[in-house]
Amino acid sequence: MDAVRNPYAPGAGTAPPELAGRDQVLEEARVALERHKLGRPNQGIILSGLRGVGKTVLLNQIRRDAATSGLIPISIEASESTPLPAALLPPLRGALLGLSTREAAKDAAARALRALAGFISAWKLVYQDISLQLDAVPQPGLADSADLESDLRELLEHAAVAARANDTAIVLFVDEFHALPADQTGALLASLHGAAQNDLPLTLIGAGLPQIGGMLGDARSYAERMFTFFEIGPLSDEDAVRALAKPAAAEGVDYETAALSAIIDRTRCYPYFLQQWGKHAWLAADSSPISVDDVERATDAAISELDRSFFKIRLDRLKPSQERYLRAMAQLGPGPHRSADVASGLGQDPSAASPVRAQVIKSGMAWSPKWGYIAFTVPLFDEYLMRTEPIYDPGD
Repeated sequence: MDAVRNPYAPGAGTAPPELAGRDQVLEEARVALERHKLGRPNQGIILSGLRGVGKTVLLNQIRRDAATSGLIPISIEASESTPLPAALLPPLRGALLGLSTREAAKDAAARALRALAGFISAWKLVYQDISLQLDAVPQPGLADSADLESDLRELLEHAAVAARANDTAIVLFVDEFHALPADQTGALLASLHGAAQNDLPLTLIGAGLPQIGGMLGDARSYAERMFTFFEIGPLSDEDAVRALAKPAAAEGVDYETAALSAIIDRTRCYPYFLQQWGKHAWLAADSSPISVDDVERATDAAISELDRSFFKIRLDRLKPSQERYLRAMAQLGPGPHRSADVASGLGQDPSAASPVRAQVIKSGMAWSPKWGYIAFTVPLFDEYLMRTEPIYDPGD
């Protein structure tokens, strides 16, 4: 069929044509943000889940909804290579400059910009190899102590005061939240906590891998009371069918029931994989309806594309010892697995394998669902390793 009319959209954070099965999360986010806008207390939101479940898609949709409602979204992607202050300041600067043009918020925004200038000066910030500068003159003693927790809290509180003056709220959107170092996570949580204690319109909606809940709790003991946590997982069979069938129907194309069942079986209803199989099933089909035979032909193409991109780029970032650890996990199946069993597969004592286990978790390729266990963060990664990598022999 016509490749140009292909309705499916596999990609990193790319919105699917049909955002199925996420209505409850979107509605609860809408209510929470409207409450913040009205100055009424409400928890922030954390979306957690494996790779490919659509966390970034949801985060982006909530951000668009927030902007449409007149809230001020400030979006960053957490990264160990870019410190939180450097990532936060460009979008925060833009928001404050926008507020400074509103008569009601002009004075408060000007003070927040002076705080921003002091913060930049104290931290000598660089973003993407460019030194950050601001026209505003720093005010001595305003967010310039070079203590991250103190300065960030003061800066964000002044920004929230400016938002309140304009009858709105600031919403921080943090993707890949699990990648934020512990000290920066703690400083950010303390800033949000301080704003809440002072009834200031500042909140956060974040997305991260399943370990994010534990990481937040480790950073600040009160973190679990600051957020509503949503575990984002694979879709139900019914929602998966809707995600596949509705976009095709809009183009005048149907599926055989057996073809839909075959895709659900192959993808385990993970949204990213549904988009991949839908894309390739469309390309494999000559006409409507898309058949089981079309899906079988599409499967080879979908797996090949996933192997070259979604899976391989993650494996290429790992050290050989980390790759061996993951291969030992894969031989045990999809998981979760006892860490002791993985170590045994490596021919090692659990204590000897522990440092590599920690590295694998830090890399974002695995997480610990409970004490003494480990699991993949990338769905179907065990199948990829068994399909493309040689079986690991502890004697190698």
